[in-house]
Amino acid sequence: MPHRSSPSQHSVSSAGSSTLDIKTAAAAPYSMFTMFARSSILSVLRSAIAVGYMRIEDRDDTFHFGNEKTDGAVVHLKVVSGKFWTRVFTEAYMIGDVEIANLKSIMDLWLDNQSTVAAVSSVYARVLAAASGLRNAFFGQTRSRARLNAIASYDQSNELFKAFLSREMMYSCALWGDAEGGVRGDLLGAGPSANDLEGAQMRKIHHVLRAARVKPGDRLLEFGTGWGALAIEAAATYGCEVDTLTLSVEQKELAEERVRARGLVGRVRVHLMDYRDLPAAFEHQFDAFVSIEMLEHVGSKYYKRYFELVDFALKPAGATVVITSSTFPEGRYTGYQADDFMRRYMWPNSCLPSATVLIDSAYASSGGRFTLEAVENHAPHYPRTLRTWGRRLRANQWALQETLAARHPALRDRATYGAFLRKWEYLFAYAAAGFAKGYITCHMLTFVRAVRALWRASSLRRARADADDTILYLERRHGCVRLGGLRGGEALSRRSRCACIALMRRGFRGSPAKTGRGGKG
Repeated sequence: MPHRSSPSQHSVSSAGSSTLDIKTAAAAPYSMFTMFARSSILSVLRSAIAVGYMRIEDRDDTFHFGNEKTDGAVVHLKVVSGKFWTRVFTEAYMIGDVEIANLKSIMDLWLDNQSTVAAVSSVYARVLAAASGLRNAFFGQTRSRARLNAIASYDQSNELFKAFLSREMMYSCALWGDAEGGVRGDLLGAGPSANDLEGAQMRKIHHVLRAARVKPGDRLLEFGTGWGALAIEAAATYGCEVDTLTLSVEQKELAEERVRARGLVGRVRVHLMDYRDLPAAFEHQFDAFVSIEMLEHVGSKYYKRYFELVDFALKPAGATVVITSSTFPEGRYTGYQADDFMRRYMWPNSCLPSATVLIDSAYASSGGRFTLEAVENHAPHYPRTLRTWGRRLRANQWALQETLAARHPALRDRATYGAFLRKWEYLFAYAAAGFAKGYITCHMLTFVRAVRALWRASSLRRARADADDTILYLERRHGCVRLGGLRGGEALSRRSRCACIALMRRGFRGSPAKTGRGGKG
């Protein structure tokens, strides 16, 4: 049950903000509708918070939920505007209707109480849906709603990403090593260093390219250029010829500028192209394929088509596939994923796969021509990546405002720019908590072409033709019992057939029954 206390009993205001508190207390009382919404949400919170503690300080009351002495997250919220009670929390935070000292704490509280939150969230959703509908019906496109709609379209500028990404501009999980103090090095000891992100992102690029087994002269295909970091490194350091695809005009322009600066024109080609529009000339032309955190934007409906096209582009033998993607754990994956903060404000229509779904799709779409070689979970590396992005964005926020406002004048308004920044702060905290708690994961999958000679029909016929003699060899060397009437291994056990194939792979093509030797020596 929530505990109530008067503002005088539990004051978190500093002396400098006391005037503001007095004005707030003297303001007009909430409407009946806002009071109903508040009452409903407080009732939800009373049932939902089983682990951790939350305090909500409103203009006329302070509410307490859970137990502050437990090991769970401790959250302190201060309501700035009564509209907080009639908005989704994400929007209320971005608009500035609520203040919170530690955004990560509320993410942790939510994840720690998932089971109870799920049981009562439908009530919360109905209250907010009703509030949103009434607000839109009576007030239409308010300034705050227009501000929320507008900030969703300000994210296309290269300058924004330069403000928080590393120099090569990798917008994906870095891999933190001992040189940076590991995945928690920024929280321990001397803390973050000036170029720690650059080192970790370069480690990630080389890790992916080594997994792809690229070598000088190889052709590499990439879905999702970003700003060209991996493609440029593949060409400059590994001697590859790279074709990389993007749907962003701005990314293409900056990537090509960087290609020219590195003297790699003709060796790195950036295509403004949907992956579903691969030209016929790409068929079986590539030695390796890579895609870094692009699959989140493919959607479950198109996984099959995605891997069909990868299969189409890669050479028939000896090719490698490396993909990374943020993923859901198997138990949380569903092909339909409801609208949330990520899909509404950051990546519309995105859909997180699971590792198993991707593995199954790759195998089915390629007709078994892809063999899974390795699975890696990079999720422990993502929280530090996100914390670093957040620090860099805060450090560059005022210079960034001037740059962005030249293109989007609305961002000169302090409130609008504040909402824009809080959207990104929310993203970093939301995602970091998800990765840290295992709510979402991040997988790297490596596939290789199966050895085609083993599975072609002609090879199987040759295996059966040699099997009879091989059985005799197995009898003599391993004491196997030969069943009469077999010809060409037609009724061999699975284990014996594998043994036959293994012998032939080592070079045997004669008659072991006559030579007494398995293979050529």
